[in-house]
Amino acid sequence: MRQKFRNVTICLALTTIGAFSQTKPSFEVATIKPSQPLDQAKLLASLQSGGKLPIGANIDSGRAEYLYVDLRTLLTYAYGVRPYQISGPDWMSTTRFDIMAKMPEGSRKEDAAKMLQSLLEERFKLAAHHTSAEHPVLALVVGKGAPKLKASAGKPMAIDENAPLKAGEMKMDGPEGPVRVKVDLATGSSVVDMGLKGKMSYKMNPATQTLHIEFSMTTMRGLADMMTQLMTQLGGGTGRQIVDMTGIQGNYDASLELSLAEIIVLARSAGADIPAGAPSGAGGPGNIPAASDPSGGSSVTDALQSMGLKLESRKAVVDQFIVDHIEKTPTEN
Repeated sequence: MRQKFRNVTICLALTTIGAFSQTKPSFEVATIKPSQPLDQAKLLASLQSGGKLPIGANIDSGRAEYLYVDLRTLLTYAYGVRPYQISGPDWMSTTRFDIMAKMPEGSRKEDAAKMLQSLLEERFKLAAHHTSAEHPVLALVVGKGAPKLKASAGKPMAIDENAPLKAGEMKMDGPEGPVRVKVDLATGSSVVDMGLKGKMSYKMNPATQTLHIEFSMTTMRGLADMMTQLMTQLGGGTGRQIVDMTGIQGNYDASLELSLAEIIVLARSAGADIPAGAPSGAGGPGNIPAASDPSGGSSVTDALQSMGLKLESRKAVVDQFIVDHIEKTPTEN
């Protein structure tokens, strides 16, 4: 009897050791290079021909590519967090890399995130931890009077990754799933299909110096998420989270008209190198008015008010991804 218990004890011990000794999956091989400046001619050619976007993530056929991607964005792909949740050095948003990796035979697309975690931990010496704490957020709430929202005629559909790309359509893998983008260079417009999160379309209007954005088939939570993503991108990876507190259910269509002057102010304040010839508002070049609203600009506030909504500064418990250590230069390939 003692021998049986001894054998059982040994088996349990070996099983426990085996469980703790298992490591995360890793890429079979991966090369990391600093990104070169974007070639505008090649980028335009890619947009016209369609296919894979020459920036961002593309994962298929046993390969994973992350092109012209900063470390903060890489963390969103690897750990499923949003840029505003990440706390770390500011240079993580400006130092960009091209990563070309081969996945082990039999790997699934879903395995790429864990493999990217291993790469960041091994090659960039990443050390990080999660924590939850109360932080300032922007609450999306109902303004004075009834909301002025247009109910969507349809509902969003998941993206079929096997569906062939249409002319001029491009694909990439976002942190929350596949994304398809179609750009019309003739009209300066684009449509971003995010599957079940709905669609966003953009169009520049040089005459009014505004960027027109339309959301379709989105929930209020989806609208808050998309606006957070939009303002995070315009703010260079920083900014407060927008949280839906409207209590409104259903899918809706909405639109925003953003001032290019305020967009440029946000981008420059985040360290972006905006060309001198960029649109600059009524004051002319070099005399761009300051954004009147630190939460995203008066144009955002006005657009929300037109929908019967508004943003309020509040506090909420937010999951934070704290970067304790990360190297600027990865170990050799």
